[in-house]
Amino acid sequence: MLAGRLVSSPTPASAARYSHVEALDLAHSAGENAHVHIIGPDNQKLAIVMVGLPARGKSYTARRIERYLSWLGYRTRVFNVGQYRRVRVGAEMPHDFFDPNNPKGEEARRQVALEALNDMVDWLNTSGHVGIYDATNSTVERRAMVRQRCEQAGLQVLFIEIDCDDPNIIENNIRATKLSSPDYENMDEDEAVRDFRRRIEHYERIYQGVKEAEGASLRVSGAGKSVTVSQVDGYLAGRLVFFLMNLHLTDRPILLTRHGESMYNVKGRIGGDPDLSPAGQRYAHVLADFLDSRFHDPDGVVIWTSSLRRAVQTANPLGRRSLPWRALDEINAGICDGMTYEQIKQEMPSEYEARSHDKFRYRYPRGESYEDVIARLDTVIIELERTRRPVLVIAHQAVLRSLYAYFHNIPPEQCTRLPIPLHRVLELRPHAYGCQEVRLSLAR
Repeated sequence: MLAGRLVSSPTPASAARYSHVEALDLAHSAGENAHVHIIGPDNQKLAIVMVGLPARGKSYTARRIERYLSWLGYRTRVFNVGQYRRVRVGAEMPHDFFDPNNPKGEEARRQVALEALNDMVDWLNTSGHVGIYDATNSTVERRAMVRQRCEQAGLQVLFIEIDCDDPNIIENNIRATKLSSPDYENMDEDEAVRDFRRRIEHYERIYQGVKEAEGASLRVSGAGKSVTVSQVDGYLAGRLVFFLMNLHLTDRPILLTRHGESMYNVKGRIGGDPDLSPAGQRYAHVLADFLDSRFHDPDGVVIWTSSLRRAVQTANPLGRRSLPWRALDEINAGICDGMTYEQIKQEMPSEYEARSHDKFRYRYPRGESYEDVIARLDTVIIELERTRRPVLVIAHQAVLRSLYAYFHNIPPEQCTRLPIPLHRVLELRPHAYGCQEVRLSLAR
């Protein structure tokens, strides 16, 4: 069981940061062949109940959790009470609909909340792993009702409270998110802001923060600066603690590129640890010129590579510190290492067919599957979420497909055919509700 207060800090100095990454890598190396857990040792379904005033980042956090857990292979779904309300009652409801002294509005909102809750419980009792109940859940009474309904269904309950008192963040959330909501589609912007602030005031009058007596909870404060943990137990809930500790909204690019062309690429062979081809060596120097033009400060970008020679050799001409990381190594082809796909088809037709049938779950004999790759990339994702500086990742096709799927919220089963060509840089800019992308061709 986890309890106490964990305070996340800004990105430390380079030496400390790298030692932390190395520690994660070493920790992973003890279980390189571990598979994704479906739920965890307790095999209990999880109901995450969001708590917090409007415009604090609840829905943003809920979607980030959904993306992370879905990428890891958990069937995860957000049940947003606001969306249910728009369908059942209407979108353009004035602020007094949310007034706790408005009995008709209160009853309508209660019925909508119950509908969303029952749908979540039914889904978890059938096919789901993790349900996220996204609403203000602003009173002890409301949360007790939610908890009772979930526990009657045999679900583990975790409250995640998002607390923020920074007026700039709240204002940005109001304008960037709420004003694009269907609630204010046909309203003047200034009028919409005034109305939404009145809505917040209604919730502020009755808001009660989560207390220890209510059960397991995480409280995220100050836009992710601190996480308070109370009575958190279980495999999956414990993972979420570390994930939430590392979320931030700092705008920075994440650059993904495959290593330069290798001698195995020239020969059509898979796996191995070959050197770069002459074309691959040229790409490494072009990449160096590109970085120099983008980041004049030698410490302006964090560089991670796999531990394989073709990735390390691509980084060498950059003239900047880089970290080789085994978690970024290419998918292990096992006994097929060094073969061409045509050889596999001729000599191991059953393996070739099995891979063609389910490329995501297919595991090379004595090797890995894409599913295994995602499992070992978990530490990389946590570190990418934590790091506030630009990051360049020099790795391999299967690895970059998996990372790309995470940032674009693509189901992991669909990542196996994503186009990640050689001698391209994919510049990703994650933001609150998606990810912008620019593809740069550096071929010369």
